[in-house]
Amino acid sequence: MIIRHAQARLVQRMSRSPAVLLLGPRQVGKSTLARAVAAGQPGAVVLDLERASDRAQLAEPELFFARHREHLVVLDEVQLMPGLFSALRPEIDAQRRPGRFLLLGSASGELLRQKSESLAGRISYLELPPVLALEQPDDLAALQRLWLRGGFPLSLLAPDEAASFEWRRDFIESFLLRDLAQMGVRVAAESLHRFWRMQAHLQGQRFNASALGMSLGGLAHTTVARYLDTLVDALMLRRLEPVLPKLGKRLVKSPKVYVRDSGLVHALLGIADLDALQGHPIVGASWEGFVIEQIAAALPPGAQIGYYRTAAGTEMDVVVSHGQRTLGFEVKFSTAPTVTKGFWTAIDDLKLDAAFVVAPIARAFPLRGGVEVIGVHGLPAALGRP
Repeated sequence: MIIRHAQARLVQRMSRSPAVLLLGPRQVGKSTLARAVAAGQPGAVVLDLERASDRAQLAEPELFFARHREHLVVLDEVQLMPGLFSALRPEIDAQRRPGRFLLLGSASGELLRQKSESLAGRISYLELPPVLALEQPDDLAALQRLWLRGGFPLSLLAPDEAASFEWRRDFIESFLLRDLAQMGVRVAAESLHRFWRMQAHLQGQRFNASALGMSLGGLAHTTVARYLDTLVDALMLRRLEPVLPKLGKRLVKSPKVYVRDSGLVHALLGIADLDALQGHPIVGASWEGFVIEQIAAALPPGAQIGYYRTAAGTEMDVVVSHGQRTLGFEVKFSTAPTVTKGFWTAIDDLKLDAAFVVAPIARAFPLRGGVEVIGVHGLPAALGRP
């Protein structure tokens, strides 16, 4: 069993807020985590809203919630019954005891709009990402396996590479044909699949809706932008926005787009094992996206993440702003990484408090100018997290 670091944060949130909404893509482990938390709460009620029998118990939600005021109520796949949010508000106001409701949702545009409408000040939000490097042993074999297979538990824990690859291919098909329809998305599965596969080929590149539309058979740029929004809402793609300091330089203003789970990148591109991955042109971009997800998951509360690039080519892969501190991270797929002049220029442009190079290494070591080369497991310390 994988011990998720998010469990401690979830328990903490539940000790402070009447309701917590745990967001994450399908099959990422939300239900397992919620049931582990509920097991420590006597009388906890767990409903899976994909089941007709469980949905029937909420035919009169006001009566159901009032009956279970003294117990934790867990509602899984809450986006399937978005009307529950309006019923939760008066119930929470009637008894604002912390830890009353734990809601689980596979993110969608509809759910994200609902969460901001009626429960402001009554609910806390927490995202559960796929399994992280810090939740695995600190050795090269475990890191390579996680990078290749991705962080969905059933893929990561599969008995062999073939079974893991097959699970991810099946997941992609099920997500496109079933899950998106349940979220209310009305896009042809094959069209969205082609777009998603194209984004895997373009992992980490700047988003150009018009060029993508042409590559996809002449789609309008507005349609391509809608596809992007759909997969960002579903937590399958990350849109990394540029940092735009006022420097008097021409800055790149387009976002970069990443398939968030590295295992899905590889499945979309037909990469089934490490030998195929290490010889594939996507290997560097795949590693970069993998590291960015580790950074995003370790951000301190309130921190902002982006990237920096000028029209002249000066670039920093990741820029993190938190309070008065600004940190830079350059990602390199090399055990002996080197950086370009543009890296040092970016440090000066952004007036960084610290800069790091993240590489697949076992032990951190210094570069000149106070820059340190670190491994993935060194990211929380670099970000100021315990």
